[in-house]
Amino acid sequence: MTDKHIDEISGVETTGHEWDGIRELNNPLPRWWVYSFYATIIWAIGYAVAYPSWPMLTESTKGVLGYSSRAEVSAELAEAKAAQAGNLERIASSAVEDIMANPELKQFAITIGASAFKVNCAQCHGSGTAGGKGFTNLNDDEWLWGGKPEEIYQTIAHGIRYSGDGETRVSEMPAFTDTLAPREVRATAAYVASLTGTPSNPALVEPGKQLFAENCASCHGADAKGTREFGAPNLADAIWLNGEGEQAIIDQMKSPKHGVMPAWLQRIGDPVVKELAVFVHSLGGGE
Repeated sequence: MTDKHIDEISGVETTGHEWDGIRELNNPLPRWWVYSFYATIIWAIGYAVAYPSWPMLTESTKGVLGYSSRAEVSAELAEAKAAQAGNLERIASSAVEDIMANPELKQFAITIGASAFKVNCAQCHGSGTAGGKGFTNLNDDEWLWGGKPEEIYQTIAHGIRYSGDGETRVSEMPAFTDTLAPREVRATAAYVASLTGTPSNPALVEPGKQLFAENCASCHGADAKGTREFGAPNLADAIWLNGEGEQAIIDQMKSPKHGVMPAWLQRIGDPVVKELAVFVHSLGGGE
């Protein structure tokens, strides 16, 4: 029989395992740890008996307690729907203005609208509603068609330039390549650029101002601050939808970009459109 090896420093017997001259001490496990380990085994057996645990071919064992997490979730969802039912009915039968006037109903609409926004609107306007190039920022107080709750509702319900809805908002900027010479386009762009910065050629600003009055003011206004009747943007606020800078202005005058927003009324229903309108209005830029 092989003699047992005893570690010289600790005086503890080793297991016989050795790695590069390092031996493993054969220290016994603490009693509390052993008992805890046995307790977990007993607990696991009891849990497997009491609750659903063992997978079978088509389902799992039911457990003697008959507990079901799915049934519990279903009950909670049913309870939540029952609690919401009253507010949902009130939203369906109320105008947006009436929802805004009721603090409790308004808060409920904001909460539901925030969820609906993530599902239907965040793909274009962003999860933070800040938009991006070609997609409007819904956090600021600049509105092409108006930022009152009923105006926001109209935009969401019927869309922008959406051919499938007869009540959609429509506005189109014409291309000025046929009506203005290239030099006149540059002059007009220089004037518009001067409203928020320094144009590349300041000498073009004055003739550009006259060209703007003759060709652009009918939609954008004499002060270039836009008109909501036509959805014409404010050109004097340094907020740009399709690109910033003098060249972007020239490009827009030559080949205008016209975005399309779908009409949501038939897709998601009137109550959800109301909830979205209240939510968007609450972002901080609503009027």
